[in-house]
Formats: sequence, C-alpha cells, structure tokens
Amino acid sequence: MIEAVASIYDIALPSVEFQPTRKDFEGDITVVVFPILRYIKGNPEQIGNQIGAYLERELSEVDGFNVIKGFLNLVISDSYYKNFFDSVKDDEKYGHKPAHSNQAILVEYSSPNTNKPLHLGHIRNNLLGYSVAEILKADGNKVYKTQIINDRGIHICKSMLAWQKFGDGATPESTGLKGDKLAGVYYVKFDQVYKEEIARLIAAGMDKVQAEREAPILIEAQEMLRKWEAGDSEVVNLWKKMNGWVYKGFDETYASLGVNFDKLYYESETYLLGKDVITQGIKNGVFYRKEDGSVWIDLTDEGLDEKIVLRADGTAVYMTQDIGTAIQRVKDFPDIGGMVYTVGNEQDYHFKVLFLILKKLGYSWAGNLYHLSYGMVDLPEGKMKSREGTVVDADDLINEMTNTAAHISEELGKLDDYSEEEKQKLYHIIGLGALKYYILKVDPKKRILFNPEESVDFQGNTGPFIQYTYARIQSILRKADVSVDELLNPLGERIKLHPKEKEIIKQLEVYPETIQLAAENYSPALIANYTYDLVKEFNSFYQQVSILGETEEDIRVFRVQLAKKVGEVIKSAFELLGIEVPARM
Repeated sequence: MIEAVASIYDIALPSVEFQPTRKDFEGDITVVVFPILRYIKGNPEQIGNQIGAYLERELSEVDGFNVIKGFLNLVISDSYYKNFFDSVKDDEKYGHKPAHSNQAILVEYSSPNTNKPLHLGHIRNNLLGYSVAEILKADGNKVYKTQIINDRGIHICKSMLAWQKFGDGATPESTGLKGDKLAGVYYVKFDQVYKEEIARLIAAGMDKVQAEREAPILIEAQEMLRKWEAGDSEVVNLWKKMNGWVYKGFDETYASLGVNFDKLYYESETYLLGKDVITQGIKNGVFYRKEDGSVWIDLTDEGLDEKIVLRADGTAVYMTQDIGTAIQRVKDFPDIGGMVYTVGNEQDYHFKVLFLILKKLGYSWAGNLYHLSYGMVDLPEGKMKSREGTVVDADDLINEMTNTAAHISEELGKLDDYSEEEKQKLYHIIGLGALKYYILKVDPKKRILFNPEESVDFQGNTGPFIQYTYARIQSILRKADVSVDELLNPLGERIKLHPKEKEIIKQLEVYPETIQLAAENYSPALIANYTYDLVKEFNSFYQQVSILGETEEDIRVFRVQLAKKVGEVIKSAFELLGIEVPARM
C-alpha cells in the first residue's frame, strides 16, 4: 500500500489504516482513504480507484477492488487464503510465540485470608490471574504465578478466638466440614457475639463508638494478636493448626477450579519486610519523618496526596510490607522484569501509590508493574458480606454449576450411552466452563452481575455453546472417511473457496494477533470473544456447506482439515482461559 502511494504520487506515507470489510460490501480488507488526504490532495474516490487499480495489477493476492465513499475495499485471492491455511494447518502451537525475553513476569492472584473459605469474588480473581498468566506465556513470556496468603492479623485471631471459646474441640474430621469452611463458621460466630455484646453495652448506657471499642470479645481478640506477635506458644500452635485446616481446604478448591501457583508467600513472613527500605529512603530524601515520629511520602506533585509508610510507634502499614514484598520477590526471582497484581478496583489508589514509591526508590523494574484491576461480582440478591455469612461460597457455586449443567444436559437427552462416572466428569467440565467463560468474557474493569442459570446455556455467547461446537467438530472427525493428517496436494485453481470457508480462514488468521492484544491489555475477554466469533463462523459454515457429504475428495479433505483446525484453535484458546473442552457432549 505504501509502495503503491509512493509509485503513483511519489509520496512516502508513514502508515496506512486497515480494517475488515463490512459484511454488506464486497471485499475482505478495507483501506480508509481519508487519512491519506493529509498527504495527497484530491477526490478520495478517485484516489481510492487509482490505488486499487495499482494493487490489482501489481499484487497476485488482490483479485479485485471497489471504492465506496472513501473506503477502498480489496478482494483478496483464494490462493492467498489457501496458502495461508496450508502453512498453519499442521502447526500444533499456532498462535503461540516462542520465548523472546530473558526477563520474567510475576503474576499475583487469589491472595485469600485464612479466616474464611474462597467465595465468588475470589473466583473472578483466580480466573483472571490464571488466564492472564497463561496468555502472557502464549505471547512468549516466562511467567511465575504467585499469591500472598493473608494469614495473620486481627481478623485471623477473631476466628481463632471464637473456635477456642465456642468450638468445643471441633475439627474438619469431627464436623465433616472442609477446614476453610470451619474457620469461616467461627469468623461469623465472632461477629454475632461481638454485636450482641455491643447491644448490651449500649443498653447499659455506653455510647456506640465506645461500645464497639470496648466489647470484651474484641479486647480478647486484640490480646490474642499481641500474644501471637510475641510468639506465645499456645496461640502460635492454635494458629498453625487452624491455618493448616484452611490451607488443605484452599488446595481442594484450587484443584476443583483448575488453577495453580509456582510460589506462595505468607503475610506472617512478609509483614515485617520493608522497614529497612523506609530507613534507607529517609536518608535518600524519598521519605520524611513528622514530629510524632511517623514516616511519610509527599506525592502531591504527582497529583496524589501524602501517604504514611511507617507509624509513629515504628510498626508497618500495608504499604510498608507491599514495598518490602515486591523487593523480596525480585531477590527470590532475579529474572523478574515486571509484576501483575490481580486485585479488585477498590485498591486502585493503593497501587498507584505503591508503584510510584518503588519508582522513586530507583528500582528499574518498577516501570513494569501493572494493577490488573477488576470490578466486583454481584448476584441478583445483592452484595455479599463475609462477616454476616452471606457470601457465595466458591465450592458451593462450583457444585451448583455442575448440578445445573447436569439438569440441562439430561433435558437435552444426549448422554444415554455414558456411564455415571463419565456423566459426572462431563457435568463438571460443562458447569465449570460455563462459570469461567461467563466471568472471563467480560472486560476485567467492568462489574459483573452473575446469573448461574444464564451462564449454562447451549445457545449464545456462553462456554457450553463453544464446548458443544468443539464436540461437534470431534464428531465430524470421528466420522470422516479421510485421513485428516495426510498432506493435501495443492488445492489448485480448480477449487474455489466457498465464502464461508474464506470467512473461517480469515478468523483463524487473526488468532496470533488476538493473543498479542490480550497479553498487551491483560484481557482474557479478547480471547473469549474471539473464540465466540470463530465458533459463530464455523456454525454458519456447518449449516450452509456440506462437509462429509461433499463428493469431491480434495474438497472433502480440505473441509475436514478446516474443521479440525477450528477445533484445535478453540481448544487452544480455551486452554488460555483455563477451560476444558470435551470430545463428546
């Protein structure tokens, strides 16, 4: 295109704007002529016709063109698409880049508290973090997956104290509850007792603020935290025991959800990190000490405010340990060149400040930090509250999704020849695929209203619809009487591509670019919606073009191989989302 303009007008264009041709126009790719008018004076339609004629004459890939109101629509030849397909049909890693950097990216996600089980909000966090890590790997990056487990603090002591006072020795084994659920029961119990004590103190004449501060059970929890920090053996042993229950429960949920980690960090091991960095930062003029002894940073010149980084008594705030943890991670993995923090959007300001502080401290990698900020997940019933026990438990939701998938699948009546074990495995794959796709197809920054029934739908932009199309393709391959792995002879000019075949190949062609864009934008939604578009094109092709019924063998083999490639790309894309695809449905 640039060569065409240089040849016709003797002008060097810096760039050209392309876009897919609209469905209602003839053509495959469109050149927008209007930006060129900054360099060439004249009628846009005449300019478009001159450029189109040059491209048709000089390029074998251009079969024809038309110009409509300043848009040059180019018709790309069948041979181009056939050659492209032939070049990728046997590429098992199609769309993935080889490793291209010596530096790694660390992706943090999940990061739960050990006083309660994982819930729906954690599910979005885990799915986003895991998928972004997989997309970054597919784009050629080395990736470390990590989480920091919030295993200390007053909220943990609340669960511990309530279990100690009201648990009567309950264990996961004696109650039949997962350890994380058992801890959550006593976190809720603490809040119930705390509210009752506040009500009694207010009834006795104390004002609300004082009652909230002086409720006996809260004072006991604060004393337990002091004992933990002092290393009291009884408290520390109880903490280790209950956290051990919780970790086992978390591991079961992670396995069910299909996510994993390369390295775990624990707040109990990191909460003292960062103090030495603050001390050095004072010497370097990054931080300053106020009269009361507290340490701050002034970010008003950056459009932010003043931020405390160390209390007057020398104790750390969250910012202190986040600074220290980031530095520690680079010590643990010296090849880290950037980090991605998967944390809800209520922490947007915190991460702006954290990243800026790390830059001011002079760390070269601080320019490659990204907050994967995401919106909350709501239910039709409203917002979840952990203390009141109104959260949607992750395990319960996964089970509900599996049961919903079972109910809908049985209504469709296509699994009569499955064993009960095969059915249960398939229901889990469909249910979890529905859940993951429903969440990941939405831009991370947007809030989600999650509707389980709507997500398990075999029509529309859903996980099960895409899974069903994949299974349909596998059925075609099983029935095909051709070897889809054999190399096709060149299709030759006698075979003209059906428009639907061309549309599928065009969609396949943009898969590598989609992975790159998803990596650059940290957005699994781009992969999810690309896959839906590919599946729509395939189903339109399937309904209008005979595959196995085609009588000419070369064409039949080509269409089977085209279906096979679509299946491979669906599977590849869904792997980036952490979703399985079943061979039969």
